[in-house]
Amino acid sequence: MDIVIPLFDGFEPLDAIGPYEILAYAPGVTVRFVTDLPGPVQDALGSLPVHVPTRYSDVERCDVLLIPGGDSRRTMTADQDFLEWVRRIHAGTRFTTSVCTGALVLAAAGLLSGLTATTHWEWTAELESYGAVYTPERVVRQDRVITSAGVSSGIDMAVRLVALLTDEVTAQAIQLYTEYDPEPPFDTGSVAKAPSDVLARARTLG
Repeated sequence: MDIVIPLFDGFEPLDAIGPYEILAYAPGVTVRFVTDLPGPVQDALGSLPVHVPTRYSDVERCDVLLIPGGDSRRTMTADQDFLEWVRRIHAGTRFTTSVCTGALVLAAAGLLSGLTATTHWEWTAELESYGAVYTPERVVRQDRVITSAGVSSGIDMAVRLVALLTDEVTAQAIQLYTEYDPEPPFDTGSVAKAPSDVLARARTLG
């Protein structure tokens, strides 16, 4: 199984690395990163450059396409050649997926029109401007399209994806091996739970 993750400058690191960590443990899976111009790709936070050797245009098909979010979404949504590639690749995938604002890229490519989808809570209006129906769920599956909400939810999505690609025992084993058993110190991980001062501070971070 071939899983492809496009990376452009400004990508949100956990959007890509979290799912990669989970998916790469699945038997028979190869995860590849691709970009527009091979070489170093800089993350959104500025200290984690990733060397990506493969052009996205060299990829003609894959089993899973996973679009991460971050500031890189601006580059991806503005690049008509890239959006056309996303549409072409999607036609042959088993699953086309996104993390965080990666959903905006799928939406810009026309893949979420009329579908229920999720993304980071700050970008719900933009998601719906493309014709998608926003839901605050962490992971949403609509047939072959799976979207996940902000940053950390990509790990949830990846565990579910492993179960779909292999079986539930394998997915559970990878969850156990990576000790993905979160116990957050604060119960403020969603807009519905966060007090107003926390929400206001969070809006300054992006």
